[in-house]
Amino acid sequence: MLSRTASNLFWMGRHLERAETAARLIDVGQRITLLPNTDEGYQSEWKSLLRASGTIEAFTTKYGDVTQENIEEYLFFDRENPSSVVVCFEKARESGRIVRTALTGQVWDALNVAYQELRKIEKTPRNKLDMAGLTDFTTRHASTVRGAINATQLRNDGWHFMNLGYGLERADATARLLDVKYFVLLPRIEFVGSGLDSYQWQVILRALSAHRAFHWAYGGDVTAGRVADFLILNGESPRSLITSLYEAVWHLEGLARRYGDAVPTAARDEARQVLETLQNRDIDTIFDEGLHEFLTWFITSIGSVAALVHQDYLQGSA
Repeated sequence: MLSRTASNLFWMGRHLERAETAARLIDVGQRITLLPNTDEGYQSEWKSLLRASGTIEAFTTKYGDVTQENIEEYLFFDRENPSSVVVCFEKARESGRIVRTALTGQVWDALNVAYQELRKIEKTPRNKLDMAGLTDFTTRHASTVRGAINATQLRNDGWHFMNLGYGLERADATARLLDVKYFVLLPRIEFVGSGLDSYQWQVILRALSAHRAFHWAYGGDVTAGRVADFLILNGESPRSLITSLYEAVWHLEGLARRYGDAVPTAARDEARQVLETLQNRDIDTIFDEGLHEFLTWFITSIGSVAALVHQDYLQGSA
């Protein structure tokens, strides 16, 4: 497969998952602000979304005031934000258009319908839009495209590149959503273990569509240790860090088998090492070392794997 084709398929997967992450961040913010926990009101919670996504400087430069309306506009509609829902869907659709012959009709139709409907939404006055509905729109259409990919695409190298993009982006996204919890609680450490603390962990689960699955797996109370274990180390949890990394390694293994000695395997080796580190940790060790510090290490490691994927497979795509 040409590196240009591989790059577009890889980034199509990443951008679709990134769009879903932006929508889920908005959902987290809306749910957490139902119970303000700072003297300033809701400002800390909305700032936490920007800090966790690494966009607070770019946002502040353009908007200044951290308000719910400004953040929703920035995360969903802003074309100057490369990670907004609108921009990510547009980039995913453009990648799909470029490699149209590598996609089945069902995948292209699902991608194109989502893009066209989003263009109509973009022209609608903001005061007539419901952000909860927009989050549902984003997750529903992203899932439809993902379902079409897994139901109709050949299990060839293109399929591996698309799902590798999904896996790496999902691992990064879950880590960032978990880090929102750190940023929210940081100013008010006395809330740890309180009813508010439990509520905020439930918000993270609901934002990741994992609330019911968590109770199936653990039952009982929602605690920091249980939720973190579910979203980091539980291999049955579909959005956990370890599950996403398992999938990324599996697709890298598939590419290595297809291309043999013709392509370096630095990305696969790095991903294996990160996975091995996760397998050798337990949640108590992670909390002892610091959840934020662990998540920072993990996000940096995923970035390194992604850079090596580009080095191994996508360098000729420019």
